[in-house]
Amino acid sequence: MKHGKKYIESAKLVDRSKLYDPSEALELAVKAATAKFDETVEVHIRLGVDSRHADQQVRGAVVLPNGTGKSVRVAVFAKGADADAAAAAGAEIVGAEDLVARIQGEGFMDFDVAIAAPNMMGLVGRLGKVLGPRGLMPSPKAGTVTPDVAKAVQEAKAGKIEYRLDKTNIMHCPIGKTSFGAEKLEENFNTLLEAVIKAKPAATKGQYIRSCVVASTMGPGIRVNPTKVGQ
Repeated sequence: MKHGKKYIESAKLVDRSKLYDPSEALELAVKAATAKFDETVEVHIRLGVDSRHADQQVRGAVVLPNGTGKSVRVAVFAKGADADAAAAAGAEIVGAEDLVARIQGEGFMDFDVAIAAPNMMGLVGRLGKVLGPRGLMPSPKAGTVTPDVAKAVQEAKAGKIEYRLDKTNIMHCPIGKTSFGAEKLEENFNTLLEAVIKAKPAATKGQYIRSCVVASTMGPGIRVNPTKVGQ
């Protein structure tokens, strides 16, 4: 893979043979971000589990104390008082059968988070093949199927992120923008890692966090010492 001059210069700041403490790694991630836009900092965590087994799934959601720095458009599937509460909480899109029809018929997908009241899941279930592959299907584990839709909207707006394993047992999670600075990024990092550690399946054997890497959108990956994670 060929990299540009800015990436090559940034990569010189990072010792690829070293495992950094989280604070040091995040300071480097901010320093190595040289793009003209405000880069997102992501954490990539490889876990010692086998997600093919139901008892080793790791999935959940957490509200980052400093948010993500991203403006989030929220769609809520609700009727009546739930719909009114969702709109009052700041949801941009609120609907029921009409919203389902719009997504199915028009391919409408102009939202970042989808939330549903429990009594709407019979309808929303029809959208599984559309929302599922995009990671937008409401889920009780992620807190996006809930009787308190207003609270879910507020949390999504405040910087709630979902963490889940991909097919290779790796999580990819945003923890903020480089403009946050290392201190706020570290607070978000610690909050995410604490949630992931608490979600450790009982069936897990051996080392749980196998590796952890932080990187900005256009910057190099920086390896974090897994024994320092969560401390």
